[in-house]
Amino acid sequence: MELLKIDCLGKTLRLEGSLAGWQRLFWDNNLVSQKSAAADNHGLRVHVFELTQQPQAATEPQAQTTEDTIQIRLETDLIWQPFKLDYRLLQDDEVIAQGSRTSQDIERQTPEQAPEAKPRLSLVGLASLGFKLLKSAKVIKVVLAGASITAYSWLFSFQFAIALIACLMFHEYGHIRAMQYFGMKTKGIYLIPFMGGLALSDEKINTRWQDVVISIMGPSFGLLLSLASLVAYQVTGNSFFAGLATFNALLNLFNLLPILPLDGGHILKSISFSMNSITGLVACILGAAIGVYLSYSLGLALLGFLLLIGSLEIVFEWRHRHQSHLLPLDRYGQLFSGAWYLLTVAALIGIIWYFATQGDAILALPLQILQS
Repeated sequence: MELLKIDCLGKTLRLEGSLAGWQRLFWDNNLVSQKSAAADNHGLRVHVFELTQQPQAATEPQAQTTEDTIQIRLETDLIWQPFKLDYRLLQDDEVIAQGSRTSQDIERQTPEQAPEAKPRLSLVGLASLGFKLLKSAKVIKVVLAGASITAYSWLFSFQFAIALIACLMFHEYGHIRAMQYFGMKTKGIYLIPFMGGLALSDEKINTRWQDVVISIMGPSFGLLLSLASLVAYQVTGNSFFAGLATFNALLNLFNLLPILPLDGGHILKSISFSMNSITGLVACILGAAIGVYLSYSLGLALLGFLLLIGSLEIVFEWRHRHQSHLLPLDRYGQLFSGAWYLLTVAALIGIIWYFATQGDAILALPLQILQS
């Protein structure tokens, strides 16, 4: 990940590094210093390199020109959790820049992008360009939305299709709001028949905290819709609101399963991959085991089975966590994210359970799905 990008003698000085302990320093996009991976991935690191200054023209015929060498020294003191980078840049032992960076600075930065080679004119290139133009056009959203309504109306009913589209749009709008909170440019919401919805952005995330917030805001907005529908049902007694509340809760609950690329997979992966010790892996395994046990104890067999599969997937990928470019969560972020996730799951299950006890066979269907 990009740890630092500052000006040095009119050129960009960029420091990249990872949890594995390696660091690479680039000046004007040229590698000038690097540190190998090490078990001790934080603390003081010093990068030193030399630049040759162009010689000045000689004033006398007999004089010889000499090249001046400038020594550049970058000192960094890095703490990963919570993230803080103090740096000092020296030119020939004279400080020319210093400062510090936190996780907020990492969230707002735009990573350096390598220049792309100009593609040659070809049928494949023209087809790719046409697809990109089509994907960016607003008309594709309308076409996909119409296809989704048609597909769900054919499977169920027009009224159910409209309600399902509303649930999907509200869920995806939660993702959009989170992206906008982090200053990311969004491309809107795309409805995909039989697959749900997709909130798109042109920008990439830089931290695990961004991944958690963007992922969990969809189900959180879904939870708010179910709670609002529950209140509307209590006030009006209209069974439509009851059905909307319970089926929307089921939709968002499945989205919180720890299976990639679902939202729950991104959330728990960010939490577990931020635990930089064997204790974190043990905590992840124990948490998964407790979740599976509670699911089966409550009779939610399908939920327990999918939870087991998704948790194993994350545990098996845990050892590759250092290869990610995302800044990990600190201890507070891990606890807060875990509590947010568990409370959202518990609230959605509670809504499903409440309507299952109302004596209506249709309203009991979501709970029966979880128990299957």
